[in-house]
Amino acid sequence: MSRNAQSGRRTPSINLRPVKRFKRPTGAAAFSGDAGGVGGSGGPGGSGSGKPRRPKRTGWRRLIPTWRMTLLGFASALVLGVGLFVLGITLVKVPDAHAAATAQSNTWLYSDGSVITRTGQTNRQNVTLDKVSPAAQHAALAAEDRNFYNEGAVNVQGLVRAAVNTAKGEGTQGGSTITQQYVKNTYLNQKQSITRKVKELFIAIKVDATESKDDVLSGYLNTSYYGRGAYGIQAAAQAYFGVDASALNPAQGAYLATLLNAPSAYDVATATAAGKQNAVNRWNYVLDGMVKEGWLPAEERAATTFPDVRDPQPNPGLSGQAGYLVDAGTQYLTSNNVISETELAKGGYTIKLSIDPGRQQALQDSVQAQLRDTLNPDKRKKDAAAQAGAASVDPKTGAVVALYGGVDYVKHYVDNATRRDYQAGSTFKAIALAAAFENDARTQDGRTVTPRTTYDGTSGRKVRGGKGTPYAPPNEGDKSYGQISLQQATDWSVNSAFAQLAQDTGLQKVKDTGIALGLPGNTPGLDPVPSIPLGAATPSVLDMAGVYATLDNGGKQITPWLVQSVDREGEAVPLPAHKTTQAISADTANQVTSMLQGVVTDPGGTGWRAKGLGRPVAGKTGTTDDQKSVWFVGYTPELVTSVALFGQDPGSGAQVSLSGVGGIDGAAGGQYPAQIWTAYMKAALKGRPVSDFPTPAGDDFSGADDLPTAPSTPSSTPSTSAPTGGPTSGATTPSDSGSKSPANGTDGATTGPTAPPSDQPTSQPTTRPTGRPTTRPTPTTQPTTDPTSQPTTQPTGGTDALVGAGTGTSSGSGG
Repeated sequence: MSRNAQSGRRTPSINLRPVKRFKRPTGAAAFSGDAGGVGGSGGPGGSGSGKPRRPKRTGWRRLIPTWRMTLLGFASALVLGVGLFVLGITLVKVPDAHAAATAQSNTWLYSDGSVITRTGQTNRQNVTLDKVSPAAQHAALAAEDRNFYNEGAVNVQGLVRAAVNTAKGEGTQGGSTITQQYVKNTYLNQKQSITRKVKELFIAIKVDATESKDDVLSGYLNTSYYGRGAYGIQAAAQAYFGVDASALNPAQGAYLATLLNAPSAYDVATATAAGKQNAVNRWNYVLDGMVKEGWLPAEERAATTFPDVRDPQPNPGLSGQAGYLVDAGTQYLTSNNVISETELAKGGYTIKLSIDPGRQQALQDSVQAQLRDTLNPDKRKKDAAAQAGAASVDPKTGAVVALYGGVDYVKHYVDNATRRDYQAGSTFKAIALAAAFENDARTQDGRTVTPRTTYDGTSGRKVRGGKGTPYAPPNEGDKSYGQISLQQATDWSVNSAFAQLAQDTGLQKVKDTGIALGLPGNTPGLDPVPSIPLGAATPSVLDMAGVYATLDNGGKQITPWLVQSVDREGEAVPLPAHKTTQAISADTANQVTSMLQGVVTDPGGTGWRAKGLGRPVAGKTGTTDDQKSVWFVGYTPELVTSVALFGQDPGSGAQVSLSGVGGIDGAAGGQYPAQIWTAYMKAALKGRPVSDFPTPAGDDFSGADDLPTAPSTPSSTPSTSAPTGGPTSGATTPSDSGSKSPANGTDGATTGPTAPPSDQPTSQPTTRPTGRPTTRPTPTTQPTTDPTSQPTTQPTGGTDALVGAGTGTSSGSGG
């Protein structure tokens, strides 16, 4: 207490302490309640229960960006993309159109570097858009870019799709606008790459900004390639219709627009049957598009018919075989996406083929001597129907060393070596054998199929084990053979036995084996139907050479190739690798080869003429329904060669019978094709060491060694007994043996169009050999007469129909 000086009162004394200044907490502490107070740990009711602190990220969560980081990254990418786009627009210049659009010639070389020919003569005439008929303009738009006048320079969706496909190695799949295509045609090359696509994008944007739509369309029509060396719609109108572009009607304009998609493939004057149909389908698509867009009245569309197309004008540089070689080489390059047809037409390429000039000349000379020199179309109109095709392949590498496409490319434009519209006939039986051995086929009664397996060779015998109506194919000449071994059925080309073999193996397995051996999967007529082993499919001569090359190469398949190297201005163009695949086992290949030797070594075999080569030979003949095509595909250990003769009406192009060609009644693979094959192989292998085929594992029945020992012949009527060996009486053999007698009754070998090579047999044996192990029981006596003409009846359904479930194409004939 203290006393007040004035009042004298006593007052309590107060001691004042210094007050500490309160500081506001920062960060997490501001909310933790650590300083006490209400709700704090030190204040009333405080227990530290304020808003919890956000825990730090740990583990994989640290790898996930926050939304702030994501937004920042997106914005940065957008700015960078816009910047690069602007930079690209600024830096990429539109090239000189004239320099890029100038075509050069291509040089085609043989394998030794000598020149085959030079191509690339450019037919170009620019016209303004008002000189192109509106129908032709609308047709091009309907085909390529229907929204052209209402869109920008680039189809972004199509560009992305093309870039993805290119990166995946699948090539581009369209989607480009007409502006992009114009830029590609005029300023860039046709190389499919992302770099070229990026350049195309920037240049197209610049062109679209500086040129009108009409100018772009005019430029596109003037720079597009239409085939036949024609650049631009004016040149194309003259080449295909003989009119100016201003006079093109809707049908003609739609056809020219069709050609923009695939010029050579859609040229109906030279295309295969499938190519012609594809062209018509595309033509209809274009016209329907014109109707949809309001450019063509529906009534006029309904009355529009496919236009008449002129034949190509002869190009002296493609005469003889040169045109076929160039055509085949072009197909190889374009089908393998090495070079587009448009880019190739621009020229500047040096293309070396695998063709050996010596063997090429030998093949041409053999066809000339064995076939062409014996024909006289002025005297025998039938002779004008004969069309030959041949291909020779090195089985170890797959290289095509010789190719014969026809009499002259400027006279007959369809390449007979690569066309796929004639049946292969009994050459397909080699595939059936391979399928049976590779899949350990068993007969209907459970026996494992081997060369010794016995089959019923009765003509018209119903196949057992199938579904639906039994298939019952006749043999050539409706001849029956009774119970024969599979080797005999191969030598004599017995249809009834092979139809049952395919059923025993499985029809799908026969098809799959054909594809594995080298047939394209889309080969016309290659279906798992009962007729498949008789050659109802229509592979090319080159396709069949590739199949037999697989057999010759121990079952290792290499797709035949024709182009050895390509370069442009000193820069090599990459080519596809020659992939080797073990299609079937070496044991299977060797077993089939052994059996095919019997076709030649058996005096009654259908390919007996090829024995004149004087080397080990394996092969198979083929003769189709109505003898519209005849084949011989054969090989030595060093070389495979496929030869075919097709019957084609010189006026209409329709398939016709070869019977009567060269004055011979009937036609067979053992005649002209075997003679051409033998003459060529002698020249091609001259001076080369003689090699033997590998011996099959287990040294089972060998077609090369098991030669016949007694005469026999087929019966002209189905057998009523069950003989166990070959027929026993003497008459003529199936037509593929080459012994089908002319009208005068003399032997086919001596009355054929030309004499066989001097060291081969001069006549077909007059008796059919029994041909097999001497321990086999002999057959009962068969009728001794042979039909004097071809059978007049075919399986139910007509000459071009099959009998049996799942059939829908004509079957191969015998042999």
